[in-house]
Amino acid sequence: MIYRFIREHTGKFRVETMCRVLKVSRTAYYRWIARPVSQRKKQDEIIKEQIVKIYNESRKTYGSPRIRRKLDKQGIHCGKKRVERLMRETGIQAIQKYKFKVTTDSKHNLPVAPNILDRNFNAGSPNMSWVTDITYINTNEGWLYLAAFMDLCSKRIVGYSMQKYLTGNWLLRP
Repeated sequence: MIYRFIREHTGKFRVETMCRVLKVSRTAYYRWIARPVSQRKKQDEIIKEQIVKIYNESRKTYGSPRIRRKLDKQGIHCGKKRVERLMRETGIQAIQKYKFKVTTDSKHNLPVAPNILDRNFNAGSPNMSWVTDITYINTNEGWLYLAAFMDLCSKRIVGYSMQKYLTGNWLLRP
């Protein structure tokens, strides 16, 4: 780690000064520079090339488990942790695509509330006009539906309600 730092900063500082400050011998540093690349590093570079190739072929959607399975099929046997480390070193990460979830059913025979505001969102005084919207949040326990109520004059949330299901009784919390 220290030797790598010295190598990366040789253009800015003298090697002799860095070795003295970091308390390492110059001889050991130059021996480290001359040392041949290990077999493990050579293998890592070959595997990295294959990982990048598999990753790009999957349109950047494959993570370490799928890439590892593909490598196994190609005859390159390595562990999950090694694939994860090499993916981190190359800076690649799987892009997750979320499925579209339909939350609005416009084709129903239920009564529709009248549009009282008629898109006039300028309220003269507080508590004269409230607007609301419902959104959904993906949690570890499933979908959570959140309804928020906003006062048009102050532009502040005056209440909210959360439900596990979209249907049911909504209790307004101030």
